[in-house]
Amino acid sequence: MKRSTLIAVTALAVSAATTATLLLTQPQLDPSEPEPVAPAIRVMHVNPGSERMVVHAQGTVSPRTEADLVPEVSGNVLWISPNLVAGGYFEEGEPLLRIDDRDYRYALERATAAVDRAVAENEFATFELQRLREMEARNLISATDVETGMRAERVTEAALADARAALNQAELDLSRTEVLAPFAGLVRGEQVDPGQFVSRGAAIARLYAVDYVEVRLPIADQQLAYLDIPPMQRGELDAANAPEVTLSADFAGQRYKWRGTIVRTEAEIDMRSRMVNAVARVQTTDDALNNPEYVPPPVGLFVEAEIQGRSADNVVIVPRSVIRNGNQVLVVDQDDRLRFRTVSIARIYGDDAYIDGGLQKGERVCLTVLQAVTDGMRVAVIEDETVPTPGVAGS
Repeated sequence: MKRSTLIAVTALAVSAATTATLLLTQPQLDPSEPEPVAPAIRVMHVNPGSERMVVHAQGTVSPRTEADLVPEVSGNVLWISPNLVAGGYFEEGEPLLRIDDRDYRYALERATAAVDRAVAENEFATFELQRLREMEARNLISATDVETGMRAERVTEAALADARAALNQAELDLSRTEVLAPFAGLVRGEQVDPGQFVSRGAAIARLYAVDYVEVRLPIADQQLAYLDIPPMQRGELDAANAPEVTLSADFAGQRYKWRGTIVRTEAEIDMRSRMVNAVARVQTTDDALNNPEYVPPPVGLFVEAEIQGRSADNVVIVPRSVIRNGNQVLVVDQDDRLRFRTVSIARIYGDDAYIDGGLQKGERVCLTVLQAVTDGMRVAVIEDETVPTPGVAGS
């Protein structure tokens, strides 16, 4: 019993001694705060340059010239051109319709006979006046008889002029029995058939020219400030000052583009949309002659327009998402710390912001959107060569 107690006491003593030794010899740890992890960000290098402003709009292609085909004489339709159908193409001066001309040929014959009769009467009156003047010279008649002869000559001259005017009218009416195309173009619709009686002044078809097409582009008044167009321009713009425009659309399964110019603005503001309509014109005839595969913009096609505006100098383009507090961006200094910078914003359009003041060439602008930012916060910069450098002309 005594031996067991001695063993237990000895074991406890050894354990206590071991524990005390471990406590006295353990290393002392100094408390320290962990170093914060710098967030990784992408940056762009500031490179100011000239930038041409661009304004986008949408509109529908319409013909520049559109008119009703109206006969100037009445009669029965004898012949219709095969091109006088919806979608038919015709050249300027091409016959489109012929009207029965028998009545007008008879009228021409009567007018010709009336001119012959008036000529004969005028010749007789002229001869008679000459005879009366000779008799007056021999004191065979009075001056009153000569005045009567002069009056008769003037009356026959007036009758001859009237007959000749009637002859010209008859010739004109006869020529109008053949209706000619006023310009080269297409037929939008027609309402006439052979044998039908058409009346003078009644529209029988709708035509439009194909030499030019126009597109009305509604533009907000704020966007007009970026175009070299007087806001209340009257008439067409000078060719030298007309902004270029590129029209594009998907048609027949392909993407097409056409180049044109802004030729004028409608000198009024739309009461419903509060926008100003700029008119873009595309010339199609020359392009079609120079390129057989050229496809002109079809009338009625909905197109997107990109209008080239005025050029701005010393501009830097940054993503709109980097703008903070309305007019600030984050700049990375030489120590890789973020600094708030107030800038001058010339324009915010789409996903881009145009900055024309507050940044220097070579500075780094933070492109990464950070939720919590403090001035002087350290960051890890990732140089991404795929990031574009806006602000360079043509970018």
